[in-house]
Amino acid sequence: MRGVRVVLVGGTSNAGKSTVARVVAERLGFAYLSTDRLARHPGRPWRTPEREVPAHVAEHYGSLTLDELMTSVLDHYARLWPRIEELIADHAAGPGAEAGPGAEAGLVLEGSALWPVNVAELKAPHTAAVWLTADVALLRDRVRDAGRYAEATGAERHLMDQFLARTVRYQALMVDAVDRLGLDRIDVGGHRSVGELADAVLATAGAQRSIGRSSAG
Repeated sequence: MRGVRVVLVGGTSNAGKSTVARVVAERLGFAYLSTDRLARHPGRPWRTPEREVPAHVAEHYGSLTLDELMTSVLDHYARLWPRIEELIADHAAGPGAEAGPGAEAGLVLEGSALWPVNVAELKAPHTAAVWLTADVALLRDRVRDAGRYAEATGAERHLMDQFLARTVRYQALMVDAVDRLGLDRIDVGGHRSVGELADAVLATAGAQRSIGRSSAG
């Protein structure tokens, strides 16, 4: 990891990006940030003890088709990309007159907005990238556990099903782009712990000779 100042962790929703990225940031002594904090798209459509599903979120998942949901989220990520690119450039450059606020620290940035095609075209130095993938059954179990699917009403289940369908479709498109571009990805299955996955991210990032591509890629 010598010289790396930015580690990007991409992947679909519920792949475990935030949990793994936080551990990676802690080990490196870097700042952690999710792209969700930059601009919010309709979030997860299930109730928690602290939060009801906002009306606009329920309408979003309840009224749009899967194709429309995909168009909406990909358009959101496209609009967000210039801000992400600027943030990466600031931290990759390191401290200095041209760097933005907070660039003294390295950065671990995670989020589904890290679309592979955009990342592959980055010119930022000292930057590594890896994408996390998960089996569809694992994604389904995580969504249903989080939303307490077994206890949910039919209407609530429909929203979760729509969210899951978008999650799975996004991952399929993402994996196609990652593999076509020869980028690095790590599967989160196999009962590996968060620590083991963080180790894999660090090892993969450390082996890269260009953004997202290891020496073996």
